[in-house]
Amino acid sequence: MKRHKKGLAVWLTAVLLLLIAALLAGSPGRSESVQEAMRDAVLHDANQVSLLGLKTVSPGMISAFGVTAALLALAAVMRIFVIPRFRLQPGKLQLLLEEWVGLFDGMAKGNSPHRNKFLGLYLFSAGSYIFVGTLSELLGLQAVTVHGHPITLPAPLSDVNGAIAMGTLSYLVILSGGIASNGLGGVGRTLKEFSLPISMSFRLFGALLSGLLVTELVYYYVHLSFVLPVVVGVLFTLLHALIQSYVLTMLVALYYGEVSEPPVPKPKKEKKPALQAETP
Repeated sequence: MKRHKKGLAVWLTAVLLLLIAALLAGSPGRSESVQEAMRDAVLHDANQVSLLGLKTVSPGMISAFGVTAALLALAAVMRIFVIPRFRLQPGKLQLLLEEWVGLFDGMAKGNSPHRNKFLGLYLFSAGSYIFVGTLSELLGLQAVTVHGHPITLPAPLSDVNGAIAMGTLSYLVILSGGIASNGLGGVGRTLKEFSLPISMSFRLFGALLSGLLVTELVYYYVHLSFVLPVVVGVLFTLLHALIQSYVLTMLVALYYGEVSEPPVPKPKKEKKPALQAETP
């Protein structure tokens, strides 16, 4: 017990010394103010990237294309080389894949028992995209802006356009479930939640952006760029990858199950027999 307390005290002392040294080190020089750095992290209007020389886009779109291509390539490799070798006694990789797929499949069946095949497929795709896309920020992939400055590619959904696209697509999936189950009645059920795509989009965007902004502030003000920025960045990224993948897929499953539930037939009223007139 004493050894653990001593080790914790040494670790805290080392972190405190590093933080003090970072604050005393002084600024290495910034070409932009913190306000400009924060604004560009939200709007991506300054550090634009050229898309194959055809168009100037935000770095979030480059990240989105890269994550999508990586997921498609990984899915092809899994289907060709891994899935045919599955056994009754699963190995570590097979067990991991089965648990990941089973998580979203169980979520779909539990919240939408009447119609869940397509829902399970969408939840798996959306959850995997959010999870992998958020973790891609940890790779620190670099791109060059149109002004010739290097920039680290952000998570795809930290761009407001990517978050709105994900929220709108999720809303259309919910709408399709309502139409497939209840026709025009399903449209009415879905349109009652007219604010749903906005709430899902900005919940996803705000959560991912908060981690990006906190990391940006740490890198901006703590000039000794090791230990503390790395810990903060990794922790926020992992937490957001797990939490946002679960939150968005759970919300889609809940609303999808609500609008796709078949209407309960009304019980028929039994006709009361007519009273017979008394005979004299």
